[in-house]
Amino acid sequence: MIDANVRIRHVPAGVLDVAYYDLGPAGGEPVVLLHGFPYDVHSYADVAPLLVEAGFRVLVPYLRGHGPTRFLSADTPRSGQQGALGADLLAFLDALGLHEPILAGYDWGGRAAGVVAALHPDRIGGLVSAGGYLIQDIASASTPIDPDREAGFWYFWYFATARGRAGLEHNRREIARVIWRRNSPEWDFSEGQLVRAARAFDNPDYVDVVIHSYRHRLGLAEGADAYADVEAQLAALPPISVPTITLDGTADGNFPASDGSHDAHLFAGWREHRKVPHAGHHLPAEAPRAFADAILAVAETPGDGAGTP
Repeated sequence: MIDANVRIRHVPAGVLDVAYYDLGPAGGEPVVLLHGFPYDVHSYADVAPLLVEAGFRVLVPYLRGHGPTRFLSADTPRSGQQGALGADLLAFLDALGLHEPILAGYDWGGRAAGVVAALHPDRIGGLVSAGGYLIQDIASASTPIDPDREAGFWYFWYFATARGRAGLEHNRREIARVIWRRNSPEWDFSEGQLVRAARAFDNPDYVDVVIHSYRHRLGLAEGADAYADVEAQLAALPPISVPTITLDGTADGNFPASDGSHDAHLFAGWREHRKVPHAGHHLPAEAPRAFADAILAVAETPGDGAGTP
């Protein structure tokens, strides 16, 4: 359903003209699906039909710097920081007048969803987050982790250099290929899937946004002034209180699956943690039924919208 036969819509939202897919019945319960890096909306090519079949209205936006999404002004900083991603998502919800949607995502998209869920729980009906609590603890960015995992994050350090920036500019698809293989060692993706996703990397702001994202999270680049207040709130690692299901793929090459206990203190409401066998970091593409089932479960959770069943 996310293909060339479905018209991409556009809406002015905050500092962006957001390109997005709008699938399913207009009156259905809204679900916003948010992709990561280096991926695109086709992460949900097999999830969206399952949700539409269940009666949901499914919205799948391209994040800033990806696909046909564009900045409205040449003067807006091409920031990739988490505060910017959260602000973009909140502006998107406002622009479409979405009432208590379920937010679901992984990687960058899961982080944007977590930011909005943590800071604006009254606006959200529930959350599905592959990878757990994804708000970055930037104050701890200089604390090393074990060397094997550091090696998997080679692109963090690569993007911190001028050479890495030039590499991303000239090798967008090939860098994605290397990251995909490390992130998802059991996922037998096709060349066609990679080519399809890589079209989203041709966005003129892709390199600026990606480079800033990784430099900011390492404390190597200042954030944009517009998000200073949001970043100050995120520095406190605010708990998420909306009904939430977190997912971990047991075959994630960079982020080992956990039992969910390490970040349990960061969820103040109802939260269930699930492990997904043989799925890697690109969980919605690798295990679409498990991802869709988590959304259905959150939708069925009775509550007051603030995490109380």
